[in-house]
Amino acid sequence: MTARTLYRKLVDSHTVAQMDEQNVLLFCDLHLMNEYTSPQAFAGLHEAGRGVPVPGQNVAVVSHIIPTHPGRFRVIADPASALQASNLRKNCDHFNIPLFDTNDALQGIEHVVAPEHGLIRPGMVVICGDSHTTTYGALGALGFGIGTTEVEHVLATQTLVYRLARDMHIRVDGRLPMGTTAKDLVLAIIGRIGAQGARGFVVEYSGPAIDALSVEARFTLCNMTVEAGARGALIAPDQAAIDYVMAHAPDLLEHRDAALGAWQQLRSDEGAFFEVEHQFDASRIAPHVTWGTSPDQVVAIDGVLPRLAALDAGPVRSSAERALAYTQLQEGARLAGTAVQHVFIGSCTNGRIEDLRAAASVVRGRQVATGVRAMVVPGSGAVKAAAEAEGLADVFINAGFEWRNPGCSMCLAMNDDVLADGVRCASTTNRNFEGRQGRGAITHLMSPAMAAAAAVTGRITDARQLEILP
Repeated sequence: MTARTLYRKLVDSHTVAQMDEQNVLLFCDLHLMNEYTSPQAFAGLHEAGRGVPVPGQNVAVVSHIIPTHPGRFRVIADPASALQASNLRKNCDHFNIPLFDTNDALQGIEHVVAPEHGLIRPGMVVICGDSHTTTYGALGALGFGIGTTEVEHVLATQTLVYRLARDMHIRVDGRLPMGTTAKDLVLAIIGRIGAQGARGFVVEYSGPAIDALSVEARFTLCNMTVEAGARGALIAPDQAAIDYVMAHAPDLLEHRDAALGAWQQLRSDEGAFFEVEHQFDASRIAPHVTWGTSPDQVVAIDGVLPRLAALDAGPVRSSAERALAYTQLQEGARLAGTAVQHVFIGSCTNGRIEDLRAAASVVRGRQVATGVRAMVVPGSGAVKAAAEAEGLADVFINAGFEWRNPGCSMCLAMNDDVLADGVRCASTTNRNFEGRQGRGAITHLMSPAMAAAAAVTGRITDARQLEILP
């Protein structure tokens, strides 16, 4: 038998029919929905008189538009957003689809909620009308984003016409140094291979550095791999992943032996062919911060911004020139020491409990710098409750942070958490595009610890230089 990659095993096990050489009809184990990519799909179902044959394999979450202001009861004030949320509720009720609604105690960001409630298991195919569905590769599940027309097809059939991707392998040797995180690793990877470096590929990660990552850190890594253009990201499930799934999916305990037997096969065969391979040394990676308007415009905190003359003439140089103008930075300058006016800690990339612990370890015993507005938005109701129980919320509040309700919040400013023109933000999110956090706002992507350091110093700062207080 031909040696297969983990990606091909997952596709083969879910192929209902071979459409042609490049396309298959793929069965989808779980379809996640949100309020902004589902309305047209539901409208299409109603117009055609179609139903949803397996509603239990579809789950909806109100996340992008939801306000995060403190308070026990949340009201979406924007009329258009409120209509999106109410329509999602009506459609989920009509088709009997489970919904994490606006004031559900467990509500949160879809990519945080799904794994913590045991909805993601190794070997699954998981889809969603959101590009960061790649997150679930951390558990050995093939996750990827789909478009609105595809959402309708999945609702009606639980299948998807799927164009096959190519295989890429990224091996990461060594261990991440103290103070360097999975966010820094993925930013370094994107910086080297480029924002289109994995376009058309599903990336499989392996190596000692990957094995050493916690499951939550792997979520971060897989989540941001899409920023290199990848169609998916995968890590073969090991004992850490299995323990995570079993802890969050108690219904699997009675099927444990069968599940473990199946999951043992979820790894690339020896000799499996990858069209592209990259290798990184984690021990050489420092904390990274983006300087431009694309995640691949990134530099180590102890490095300097590129000089335009040193870049290839053409799109790369012109993009860098435009980015420097937008971010109001100078070529060849150091990013460290750049003043910030806002700090945002949260998102599906870095809004989990481990992320909040890392940020709190920097913040503890310190105060938010004068002139800085700092926010922490937990990724879900469960994360918020855990952080409050551990005393992390008190650490942030006592330091002068705003402690908010869960949601996507300022990741993409589809709600009322929006930055003003010219405000510079240290952010734990996944994209630093022009206007992403508000028209004219400037976003610097970094890890939770680095964002926390920016909050208490008022500038982009190497968190490793700050003493971590007990």
